[in-house]
Amino acid sequence: MRNSTKVEALIESCRSEGKWQKVIDLSEELKTGSPNNECLATFLVGEARLEGFLEESPPIESNFVKARSGLQEAKRCLSLVTRENGQKAGIALDAYLLLAKLCYACGEYEKSLENFVKAELNTLAEKELTLRSLRILAESYAIKGLCLENQTAKPSSKFKKAEKESEMITCFERSTDLGLLYLQEQDVAHYSATTNNTGGSTLTINTNVQQSFSNLTISSSAPATPLELNRRMGTILETALQRAPIVLIKAGKLQEAINRYRTMLNAIETKTTQSLRLTLARQLAEVLLRGVSGTIYSPPTQKKQSSGLWKPRKYAAHNQFIPRNQQEETILLLLIAEALAVKDTVLSQSPEFRLARTHAMGNATAVYDLLTLATVRWGLIQLLNESFEKALKFSFGEQHVWRQYGISLMAAGKHMHALRVLQESIKLNHNDPLPCLLASKLCYESLGLIKEGLEYAQLAMKRESKNIRNTRSQLYVGIGYQQLAIQSILKAERENYNKLALDALEKSAQLDSNDHLCEYYLSLQYALLNNISEALAHIRFALSLRTEHAPSLHLFALLLTGSRRPREALTVVEDALEEFPDNLNLLHIKAHLQLHLQDAEIALVTVQRMLAIWRELYEGQVNVEDEKQSDTKV
Repeated sequence: MRNSTKVEALIESCRSEGKWQKVIDLSEELKTGSPNNECLATFLVGEARLEGFLEESPPIESNFVKARSGLQEAKRCLSLVTRENGQKAGIALDAYLLLAKLCYACGEYEKSLENFVKAELNTLAEKELTLRSLRILAESYAIKGLCLENQTAKPSSKFKKAEKESEMITCFERSTDLGLLYLQEQDVAHYSATTNNTGGSTLTINTNVQQSFSNLTISSSAPATPLELNRRMGTILETALQRAPIVLIKAGKLQEAINRYRTMLNAIETKTTQSLRLTLARQLAEVLLRGVSGTIYSPPTQKKQSSGLWKPRKYAAHNQFIPRNQQEETILLLLIAEALAVKDTVLSQSPEFRLARTHAMGNATAVYDLLTLATVRWGLIQLLNESFEKALKFSFGEQHVWRQYGISLMAAGKHMHALRVLQESIKLNHNDPLPCLLASKLCYESLGLIKEGLEYAQLAMKRESKNIRNTRSQLYVGIGYQQLAIQSILKAERENYNKLALDALEKSAQLDSNDHLCEYYLSLQYALLNNISEALAHIRFALSLRTEHAPSLHLFALLLTGSRRPREALTVVEDALEEFPDNLNLLHIKAHLQLHLQDAEIALVTVQRMLAIWRELYEGQVNVEDEKQSDTKV
């Protein structure tokens, strides 16, 4: 028989490691060795049965009924300890906290809060705690915050409501601090034990250990190894860590929420928090993108590390990079999130890794979508292209990533490369017309590949479902025929293409009578056929659908000149230039009309303005091309 001191040390070790069945066995041994330990043994059995049950059935709504029947024995044991013997032994406080956790697992929020009152949770003073006690306390604050959030009874006054809100926020903040500290201490304990077991070998905190894909969504099934189970933070702590800033946002305290995100991200990383860090970085970036404008943004500041016993350790260095503005912080967060998401990706295409691959891909896609919004907003297209190039290494068969990459290449002006990427996207999904339309637009506007663009447009029409109007696909087909007619030299061929274009454009206008582009291109087609009256009717309708469309205003002015109404055309052009002062096409027409209606001096002023705008927009581009040509000369 082992002495009670050694048994108690073994029990404490098993509690920290989550070996609950062994705790029950050792508790019986403890009770047998000394009758005075009966109260402690009863507490340990109750704790072990509670924690063992929650590992199999997490405290979620679907498990409430099961918990009420399955936790009867644990409730009986813990209730016994809250009596006089437990108070004398100094374990009544822990018993009340675990009873509160038990009530929460059963969905009894009010009873849970009552147990916290009995435990006097709000009056606890900071002191050194064991690893298991840290976890109990962190979960207790988390559970209290969740119970307050889920209370059905509404406060009787605004004061009571504010008081409840403040208490809930405090609970979540204390829970996150204690939870992060617990995970840090858990890492230290684990590596200390590993070092001792390996004879003092040196291990770094950031060794490359493959993460379980289920860290973000805790699974009720048993993990592959005991180590993975022992090192999990648990559903309650994970929920609290994610809820803390969200509760502040819901309370209208946006800056406090941002500061909470920053505090959590600045805590020293542990193995368990790597996947959580990805979620927090992505969420903070989303908050900065969606909820913060430049006028109310406050950059992070370097503060002294707080020395409280219940505060997590934070990174502190003299050469830390501190973002100076919203753009820098958002991009930094997304690049950190991208690095973490790429690290967690699963390259194997084996069926057994399908769930892990889907989960990792979902995280990566969410990060890349936010990165797209941020980089496009601030004109960092090259950075976006580099990120998508890295993403292709693990995005086999992922059409969304390939399509986004193609669009980013279009924005960067890499048109032929973009077309090849879109061709791959078209192959990945045989029902999606969007990449076909993007490829068609690219061929028409940038590559001059009219026949290829028409083929993509026709493919998009075939892919349109029967329940969705294929207006845009029909329009792109009409544009393709229209461009082929313009390029045709043979009269019979040109007439055939014109007829096909007119039929397609009329059909697209019938499919959607509110699409200004259909009316614009239909008007253009009638103008090409010298039917000015029909062209004017359709361009007026197009402008009634969208007044501020520069190409429609341009065509309207040309049609007015074609119908011998130059003064009206000049008026239209002058009004349009108030909205689009740098439009070279409108300025070109204005110069011609001024030369015809007024005199050369006035027209010359307009031409000089055109040249100034052209120089500002394109001179740099021309100089770069000239330099490239001169570099290639022998």
